[in-house]
Amino acid sequence: MENGKIVNLLLRIGIASVFLYAAVETTLHPDDWIWFFPQFLRDLVPHQLLLTGFSLYETLLSAWLLIGWRTAYAASLAALTLLGIIVGNLSDFDIVFRDVAIFFMATALAIGSFGKTKKKK
Repeated sequence: MENGKIVNLLLRIGIASVFLYAAVETTLHPDDWIWFFPQFLRDLVPHQLLLTGFSLYETLLSAWLLIGWRTAYAASLAALTLLGIIVGNLSDFDIVFRDVAIFFMATALAIGSFGKTKKKK
């Protein structure tokens, strides 16, 4: 396996694992995670629906990244999601500062994946 494919795989696993971890933990400990959503969302959507919906989204995004199909789009969506989390929680930057690194990982994966398609043998 060439280096570029290994780098792509490692980035996909790393980013997917973060989203999958958050999805599982949100399901197991919802009271610890509801505060990451902006107040207007918590006022607009019932907490359980908000948490369950976002956990499902994170699980699907993780699976998409791991499958490696149209990686550029999955990575772009991951980067936008992380950017939303960062911007929405700037007042808690001491907690979400790690998301900045993951955002740049997802952005790098997206940029590196655009224009590449899987070749059938």
